[in-house]
Amino acid sequence: MTADELRATLVAALAPEAIEVVDDSARHAGHAGAREGRHFNVEIRSARFAGLRPLARHRLVYDALGPLSERGIHALAIMARAPDET
Repeated sequence: MTADELRATLVAALAPEAIEVVDDSARHAGHAGAREGRHFNVEIRSARFAGLRPLARHRLVYDALGPLSERGIHALAIMARAPDET
């Protein structure tokens, strides 16, 4: 699992105006969960999030990742915004 795979999947599913995916796994080296998969931070801005609460936005991200989430993601931090939000 790579940050590029996550980015490509989210771009295809959510057509974001902006997206940044960072693999933070190195910061978690030695932590028990690090053996179970990678740690990622996702910042994404998409019109698909307009009018949705944070939980619904996160569900859209998780739904978009679908089977990828079973391929080695231990932790996923999500900051999902609509285009008009800061």
